[in-house]
Amino acid sequence: MNVPNYQIKLDQFEGPFDLLLFFIERDELDIYNIPITRIIKDFLAFIHQGEKLNIELSSEFILFVSTLMRIKARLLLPRKEIDASGNEIDPRQELIDKILEYKRFKEASAQMADMEAVRMLMVKRGNLQKELISIGEDASEGTEIQNITMFKLMKAFEKVMQRVHDRQNQPVHTVVRYNYTMEGSRDYMLDFVRGEKTVAFEKIFEICNDRVHALFLFLSTLELTQQKYMKLLVGEGMNNFIIEWNDNREEELKEEGLTDEDLPSSFTDEDVPLEME
Repeated sequence: MNVPNYQIKLDQFEGPFDLLLFFIERDELDIYNIPITRIIKDFLAFIHQGEKLNIELSSEFILFVSTLMRIKARLLLPRKEIDASGNEIDPRQELIDKILEYKRFKEASAQMADMEAVRMLMVKRGNLQKELISIGEDASEGTEIQNITMFKLMKAFEKVMQRVHDRQNQPVHTVVRYNYTMEGSRDYMLDFVRGEKTVAFEKIFEICNDRVHALFLFLSTLELTQQKYMKLLVGEGMNNFIIEWNDNREEELKEEGLTDEDLPSSFTDEDVPLEME
């Protein structure tokens, strides 16, 4: 029986930022205005099509997609975040800063690699006495054994034991698929809120079986609010939110000169990353 041999390293990309920079340069995207939805789809396509993924790097890429999802969810919030000066905060700014910093380091690394290649072409000035000693030691019998100490031997044994421990205690990641879809979650929210007209925010999560189900319903709520099917209102007391069906959606769209195509794009099932255990 042949056991599949999983490679330790991705051949082309060193990590998620390297892949993100590749997508930006390939599609000539504006690094200061990154299209989150498009990047998420590119990342998921890359992960699903990979045939020889390293487990640790695979989880690192999925974690990065989760970060992109969090940014997209913040972009869908009806109330934008503002700083102390009252200016709107772009949820993508932290990602932009990190990719710019990564790009600077990558360019510096390439320059240093070129400098190293040039340096390797140079011939070092020799040290005649040191070279004669080295030749004499290499030609002597038993030199290697004479240089061994108990400390060196124990350090070598310690490294061997550490490698054995790491090999026997490798992390195991389990990918869990859930029987939920964004389309089903949207349909449920539309039918439920249309029927209730007004409903408490907590009530929509009463049917949830787990946190992933709650995530699907929460994203559907944000999306339908952005698309003006419903409204989020603040009730009395702290953290008391109310969801209200918008019967005047068509009139509001006409007044603002908008169509359904002008509204934010919908989440898809591929936008929701697999959960890692």
